[in-house]
Amino acid sequence: MAGETEGQLILLAAPILDDPYYASEAEAIIDFHIAFARSIAAPDRVLILAGKDTADTYADALGPEHVRVAPMEDIWVRDFGIMDAASNVMTRYTAAGQGGGAKGQRDADAVQETHAGVLEEAGVTLFGSDLLNDGGNWVYDGAGHAVVSTKFLADNNMTEADARAALHLATGVSAIAFIEADEQGGLEHADGVVSFIDEGVLLVNTYDDDPDYERKLHADLKRGLPDVSIHTIVNAYDGSEIYDSRFGSACGLYTNALVTRHAVYLPQFGIAEDEQALATVKALTDKQVIPVSSQGVCHMGGGVRCMSSQINLENAAFLHRQ
Repeated sequence: MAGETEGQLILLAAPILDDPYYASEAEAIIDFHIAFARSIAAPDRVLILAGKDTADTYADALGPEHVRVAPMEDIWVRDFGIMDAASNVMTRYTAAGQGGGAKGQRDADAVQETHAGVLEEAGVTLFGSDLLNDGGNWVYDGAGHAVVSTKFLADNNMTEADARAALHLATGVSAIAFIEADEQGGLEHADGVVSFIDEGVLLVNTYDDDPDYERKLHADLKRGLPDVSIHTIVNAYDGSEIYDSRFGSACGLYTNALVTRHAVYLPQFGIAEDEQALATVKALTDKQVIPVSSQGVCHMGGGVRCMSSQINLENAAFLHRQ
C-alpha cells in the first residue's frame, strides 16, 4: 500500500535478563520500550527484537505481531544497526560502545554480527562498510546532509576531505559538518548535540555555560552545511545521575529524538523545559511531534534515538510481517 511505504519500521532491542550489566535497569528499559512502542504512530510500525526471556512480556503488552524472538546482545541498536534508512549502510560498530580496546572491538563486532544476521535472514539488504562509526554519530536528514563528530576522523585516521569522500561513496551524502562532541572521551556521538527534524532543518543544543564551544559548533555547522537552516533548542542537560561514567547521561537532551518521514518522537523528562522543547519543534516542522517519556532511562546515556533503529517499510517487508 502506498501509505505503508511512507512509514518506517522502528526496531527496539530488549535487554537480556541475566546480563548483569542491565540487571538493575531491565524493568525500566522494558517499561520504556513498551511506552515508546505504544506511541509509534501510523504509518510507522514497531518491532521488538527480544529473547525468549522477555518476548511474552512484550507480546502481552503490544501484541505478538510486534515481537520477534531474536535476542540482541545489547540494547543500543542505533549504534550497531544501519546508518540510516535511506542507504541501509552498516558501518563497523566501534569499540567505544563496548568498553574500548581490542576486547571492546571484538565484542562490538559480535554484537553487530548478531543483528546483521537477523536482518539478512529477514531479507533486508545491507551494504557493509569497513568505516568505523556508530549510528549515534551519524545524524542525517535523508536528503544529503549529515553531521558527524570528529571522533570519526580519529577512528578512521582520515582528514575531513578524505572522510567526506569516503562517506559520500558509502552513503551518497553530499554535505557533512564535522563537529567537536560536547563531551570528549567515550562515545562522542553527534546525536546528543544536534538533530535533523526535517530535510535541511537542524536543531542544535544551546550551551549557555560554554559560549566558546557554542560559537565553534555553529561555525563548524555553517561551514559544512551552508544550505541548512540551523535553529537552537533548549539544553536542560542533567548529569546528576549517571549509570555508567564512560557514557554520561542523556537527561535533558531533546536533540536525542527519533525522526521518521512523518514524525518526530521527542524525548520528555518531566521537567519545565519539556513544553518549551515541544513548542520549538512544532514551530519548525509539519510532521507530527510525539512526546516520549524518557526520564526512566536517560541516566543510562540514551533513550528515544539511541535505543531505536529504523528501516523503510518497503525494505523490511519480511521483517515486520510475521
